[in-house]
Amino acid sequence: MSGRWWALVAVSLATFMTYLDNNVVNVALPTIQRDLALTISGLEWIVSAYILVFAGLLLAGGRLADVFGPRTAFFTGLTVFTLASVAAGLAGSQETLIAARAVQGLGAALVTPSTLALLPRIFPDPRERATAVGIWSAVGALALAIGPLTGGFLSENADWGWIFLINLPIGVVAAAIGLRAIRVERTASGRGSLDLPGLATSAVALFALTYALIEGESRGWTSAPILGAFAAFAVAAVAFLVVESRTAQPMIDLSLFRARVFSGGLLSMGLWSFGVFGIYFFTALYLQSALGFSPTEAGAGFVPMALLMAVIASVSPRIAERFGSAGTVAAGLGLMAVAIGGLSSAGEGSHYGDLLPWFLLYGAGAGLLVPLTNVVLNAMPPARAGVASGVLNVSREVFGLLGITILGAILSARQSAVGGAPLHAFLEAYRFTLLIAAAIVLVGVPVSLYSLRRTRAAAAVAEPAEPAVPEPVA
Repeated sequence: MSGRWWALVAVSLATFMTYLDNNVVNVALPTIQRDLALTISGLEWIVSAYILVFAGLLLAGGRLADVFGPRTAFFTGLTVFTLASVAAGLAGSQETLIAARAVQGLGAALVTPSTLALLPRIFPDPRERATAVGIWSAVGALALAIGPLTGGFLSENADWGWIFLINLPIGVVAAAIGLRAIRVERTASGRGSLDLPGLATSAVALFALTYALIEGESRGWTSAPILGAFAAFAVAAVAFLVVESRTAQPMIDLSLFRARVFSGGLLSMGLWSFGVFGIYFFTALYLQSALGFSPTEAGAGFVPMALLMAVIASVSPRIAERFGSAGTVAAGLGLMAVAIGGLSSAGEGSHYGDLLPWFLLYGAGAGLLVPLTNVVLNAMPPARAGVASGVLNVSREVFGLLGITILGAILSARQSAVGGAPLHAFLEAYRFTLLIAAAIVLVGVPVSLYSLRRTRAAAAVAEPAEPAVPEPVA
């Protein structure tokens, strides 16, 4: 196997580790709460601290990858994330664990944009790059499958600290392979300024928005902290737009959002994320509340869906090359919408076997969304690949939080309106919420058909105008 494919192994391992950490914690929370005597607020912040820092610093992480080189950002983030994982696994108090989770978010905010920024440089050939992105996406889908299962198994059969400590060997192996195999060049245009005003305003805006979406349900959407957070987001977002329109070297060229391929691709990715986050969160509740699954069994229930997602993800670039990105992505979102609608047929007498066909259809549809990654990356010059990756991941995280928030609000309101026995009310609300989710995901079909038309997944990336300057590899 050539050096660039070993480099893909290193990048994929790092991606697997950070994606795994996104959902490995949830099913282990009750065990952590008992062992550390956590308050309810502390329990919530174990999850929220990671998401808040990760989402808030994604654009900043992407910009740092562009300025200092994706290789430097990758290894810095990998080191920070791995060491923070060890600290989280050994934490003996709520404060230490929450702080370690926040530092994990910082590491992930550096790793995630840099991994995607590295792929176009490691694989300059469009066909190879499409294959690499497919494999990278498949690994991410695999992490989604293994996360809940791993968290449930370790929390039930071992010390909960191992859900974090397992990152140590993965991080060490990824670093060892990457130091030897990742050899990339950095374009001279990448040596721009940091755009500190842009970094600051984007971070404040994303922190405020993420905080409001996470805490809105518990604190009340009209409470002073939440309204203040939304106001801070609005002010910071406007400031960011003003700064970016006036600076000589902006983080993001705002004119890109006028391009249908770029903006439409981001919206399509957001709708995908809306459906993925929502179905994982609320269907996990259904499996445990209605079917009586244990946390481990609930995690295992998603494995067939995510495995099929991983398989389809690995071949979807070839499908898009044959049929075009627009049709491939539209088909994926359409299959997801049909599957979510099919899951709404689940009732009190349903069994896992009734859900499995819809799970598999959903996994197949979600796997077809991989060409979107190439579309968004190809819309930016190579020197801005880090920010392009950051924007893509911001869309994914924010829409995912919106999925949980909006669908959660709909489910709660419907459950209160239905009344009756708790299980009956939950199931009626769950089914109604899935129909709403299906309709929202279905919007992505015409969006992708319009915005991605005549776009091939394997489109070549524009060559940089400036000569390449070798990045130090020592």
